Amino acid sequence: MVFDVWKSGEVLGEEELCGSHATVINERRILPAIEFKDVELAFDDQVILDKVSFSVRRGETKFILGPSGTGKSTIIRLILGLLKPDSGRILIDGEDITDFDDVELMRIRKNVGMVFQEGALFDSLSVYDNVAYRLHETKTPEDEVEHEVRRMLRFVDLEDAIDKMPSELSGGMRRRVGIARALVGNPNIVLFDEPTAGLDPPTARTICELAIKLRDIEDVSSIFVTHEMNNLEYISTEYAILDREGNVGFELEGETRCQLNTEVLMLREGKIVFSGRDEPLRHSDDPYIRRFLRGK
Repeated sequence: MVFDVWKSGEVLGEEELCGSHATVINERRILPAIEFKDVELAFDDQVILDKVSFSVRRGETKFILGPSGTGKSTIIRLILGLLKPDSGRILIDGEDITDFDDVELMRIRKNVGMVFQEGALFDSLSVYDNVAYRLHETKTPEDEVEHEVRRMLRFVDLEDAIDKMPSELSGGMRRRVGIARALVGNPNIVLFDEPTAGLDPPTARTICELAIKLRDIEDVSSIFVTHEMNNLEYISTEYAILDREGNVGFELEGETRCQLNTEVLMLREGKIVFSGRDEPLRHSDDPYIRRFLRGK
């Protein structure tokens, strides 16, 4: 499956043939899903973000890397409107939300899914009711609710757990239920805040595969906040494809296909110290970046 992305002034087929550089023009996709323009934020004398500017394209995953306290999760809170910047502008799907009130922000949030670090499930509700929570709040007819809940649970491969309680689930299953809940309503944007923290490598890999499916099959734009380099390795070097029977498979980029729709933003003391593809990041000579990559 081929999606278009904005790159260097042109819109390219995402699975670009390495060396051929064929382009596909699609004006609709030029508008970024998320855009920060010179955003500044400080708490008292502590600078959190210092003139941060970046954009997330349609169907792109933007990794935000950096040690604790560098402003990674703050960016998510600003996108959701839970914080207001001291200066600068924030745009979602081309709309400037910087000065939006709560009513206006609720409209924007309907198109944004949020995946929390621990899944953030309601322990007193079943898996079904957790995923259906937003639909029940909007008084959606129950037959439509059940259809949507089952569809989302199938996407995360957990339909068999529909009647279970959160206490019966493993940590990885709880995260997957959290992803299913975030996808209700088909949001254009999904925000991941340390979604694999504390998970074993195989389970973390499963979460990353879901993020890849969202990017390549559902054409979702996402921000992926993490300090774990394995996540970047998986998502930046693999892509999802559909076979003729509708089954999803994963393939590595190679000589014939280049992965273009995943990029990295790295923060230090509120400033962007790197923005670009994963390969230049790994070959950077910057001492701060080298220490981070070594896990120090």
